[in-house]
Amino acid sequence: MTAKIIYNGELRTTSTHIQSGTIVETDAPVDNQGKGERFSPTDLVASALGSCMMTIMGIAARTHGINIDGSSCEIIKIMTPSPRRIGEIQVTMLMKGQNVYAEKERAILEHAALTCPVYLSLNTDLKKTVNFHW
Repeated sequence: MTAKIIYNGELRTTSTHIQSGTIVETDAPVDNQGKGERFSPTDLVASALGSCMMTIMGIAARTHGINIDGSSCEIIKIMTPSPRRIGEIQVTMLMKGQNVYAEKERAILEHAALTCPVYLSLNTDLKKTVNFHW
């Protein structure tokens, strides 16, 4: 088992990661009857994409001796109506760690990001816009 999720009422859940005991609470967003006081489930999906991309880039960076320490990404999630779903996730990668990245290093890192498990698992109808700032 990966996680156990409890519905707390008031459109909130508590998810417990079985292996580590880490807890994540969610709240429905304001535009869908919630209070928006925590990540919504769809926020977590969008955030998972950025986290996964950065993790796989970190593995590639470690393998190839590239420094990406201090790099970050910004996520914008765009919902679509009828049916309500994530229509687009915009990811902006802000690359730090080195003053200059060679073309080969950029290619390695971009390939890693665009082949992370979350990116590849998301429906092909979901628009994923990814920009890298070196």
